[in-house]
Amino acid sequence: MSRVWKWNRPVTVREVLEDLQKERSIAYTTVMTVLDNLHQKGWVRREAEGRAYRYEAVSTRAAYAAALMNDAWSQSDNPAAALVAFFGMMSEEQRRSLTDAVRIVQGPQTQEPTEPSESAEAAEGAEPRQASPENPASAQDHGGR
Repeated sequence: MSRVWKWNRPVTVREVLEDLQKERSIAYTTVMTVLDNLHQKGWVRREAEGRAYRYEAVSTRAAYAAALMNDAWSQSDNPAAALVAFFGMMSEEQRRSLTDAVRIVQGPQTQEPTEPSESAEAAEGAEPRQASPENPASAQDHGGR
């Protein structure tokens, strides 16, 4: 998925294979099997191109990460305590990103506006969505919230 997300376009097994082979030895059939499994799980869609397929991510990396966090949080028997523990693990930069994200989700307030950090500017382009980690495609397929 990292390669598919990184390129942000439909990719072939051959392209992913050649990129991975820069780091380690890997077989074509291994890459083909992994991409097929990702397709079966609904993480990528594919379109035939000649005798091969082009694979494209169904969801963004951000939506997938959000789904993982939501799943982990929803499994807690004490969600507030889980959030406090999670916030305690964050770096100062991550806390600023969280503050910026909350500000974006809440919308305009009556307070003086402050300049958002770079992470907030990047997040503003992402729509809040809910998806299951098993199938991040549900974020787009079911219209989000």
